[in-house]
Amino acid sequence: MSELANKRLVVGMTGGIACYKIGELVRRLIEQGTTVDVVMTEAATRFITPVTMQALSGRPVYVDQWDARMPNNMAHINLTRGADAVLVAPASTDFLAKLAHGMADDLLTTLCVARACPLLVVPAMNREMWANPATQRNAAQLRADGITLLGPAEGDQACGEVGSGRMLEPHEILEELVAHFQPKLLAGKRVLVTAGPTSEPIDPVRVLTNVSSGKMGYAIARAAREAGADVTLVSGPTALATPRGVRRIDVTTARDMLEAVTSNVSAAEVFIAVAAVADWRVKEASARKLKKTEDGPPQLEFVQNPDILATVAGLPQPPYCVGFAAETEDLGRHAAEKRARKRIPLLVGNLAQEALGHDDTTLVLYDDAGEHPLARQPKLAAARQLIAEISRRVLGSGPAGAQGTSAPAGSHAGS
Repeated sequence: MSELANKRLVVGMTGGIACYKIGELVRRLIEQGTTVDVVMTEAATRFITPVTMQALSGRPVYVDQWDARMPNNMAHINLTRGADAVLVAPASTDFLAKLAHGMADDLLTTLCVARACPLLVVPAMNREMWANPATQRNAAQLRADGITLLGPAEGDQACGEVGSGRMLEPHEILEELVAHFQPKLLAGKRVLVTAGPTSEPIDPVRVLTNVSSGKMGYAIARAAREAGADVTLVSGPTALATPRGVRRIDVTTARDMLEAVTSNVSAAEVFIAVAAVADWRVKEASARKLKKTEDGPPQLEFVQNPDILATVAGLPQPPYCVGFAAETEDLGRHAAEKRARKRIPLLVGNLAQEALGHDDTTLVLYDDAGEHPLARQPKLAAARQLIAEISRRVLGSGPAGAQGTSAPAGSHAGS
């Protein structure tokens, strides 16, 4: 089931060329099972018609605060009662100014002042309008008032200029809405996640790597951010898009990843080592391409790569450490032995052949209280469940003894 199924949203639209994108957003929301009531300012109707939005939402569209279709003639009250949130997109410079000063001179501003639910605002304007000191003061006031601002983004603008002020794309707004409704289990916490494979050079054109897609690590980074955490993601080479609101550091080799982790771990309260780090690298990578010869393949000498999780867990004051173990057989025995040997509080195990590259996974959690299997489910759902388990342990509400001990840890792998 969609994360937005059975939600009811009021989508407010103000005047701006980005109105055309809200048609796509509403269509996607309806596909998710969301009930959408659209409210438009008069300026918004100059860019897209109420008829269009009514056809897409399947419900009446409201423009006039004196609309008599409601029995008590109080659309500004009735529309937000029972709604899960009000989303204003696009939100113009003028609308931000009115909202910051509590003005209520049309239906949309009035219902925002009279609302009984959260308000999310998606700014959309020219870069100079967004950078204007007055607009920045208004944006700061809205945040101080508890209103959530989504964006703006940077990029090409309808005026032909490039800069900050561009409205988020419909899929980005949708992702932000999903995140808004997730429980904020790690609010204020700082989480460091590693994800993806590492790539160890043999020569300028050949590498040692593995088939990790990075999907599990990216899902965990997204889930942690949805839970309210400040998330830094250290990623090996992947083709995945960075989860919204997550700071990403790209690395290639195990040594690169170690450097990035050690540079950022002092600020982290939770470290989740999901990356499938290569255990070995070529001792001396060739500066030139190794040629095929009649003498057969080259003789390569390998050396051990650094153990990133062990380095972090062995710090004098380590963060809460979570390791991953991808096994091909006898998962329970290998994972339990690894956790005991590494003496980390929580280890997450899965079978590589069932997880690597797949969109679903079956995770098993190992802690001092024993083995805790989770149901097979999409990786994002599994990531959210894992984050909930971590939050219980970090915040001290987990099972007795779940905190375990923090000490040097060993190799780890994720998918």
